[in-house]
Amino acid sequence: MKNNMILYIITTLSFISFKIYSQNEQFYVTNKVNDKYAYIDVLKTYERIAEKGYKSVDLFQKLGNSYYSFTELDKAAKWYCELFEITSDLEPEYYNQYAQSLIFIGEDGKANEVLEKLKQKLEAISSKKNQKKIKSLLHDSSKK
Repeated sequence: MKNNMILYIITTLSFISFKIYSQNEQFYVTNKVNDKYAYIDVLKTYERIAEKGYKSVDLFQKLGNSYYSFTELDKAAKWYCELFEITSDLEPEYYNQYAQSLIFIGEDGKANEVLEKLKQKLEAISSKKNQKKIKSLLHDSSKK
């Protein structure tokens, strides 16, 4: 019994000292990184690039998503609008986020249009999946 208690205490102390050591190491590494690298506000940099006239799907997606995640939906709506002016070949999540941003700024009519386009896109995706399943079933049944 006494040996088990000693073993338990040694094991517990080992875990505690390991945890303390690893926390100190993480803190040290973080300080080293902060000393070497300067913080850059990427969002502001993207905005400056966009305001200078550079347009790309990737840039507007990053701006819209960033402002959407920070719940600055008025700014998100602005960049999603720019995104949808370039292309409508986007994932359904962009339609949804753009519509929510528009609703937030009071443009319900435009939001309804975007949601209608989302509905059409989802129906098209569903139709394509069903066609693939049917082709697969027909192909499998012809092998038998």
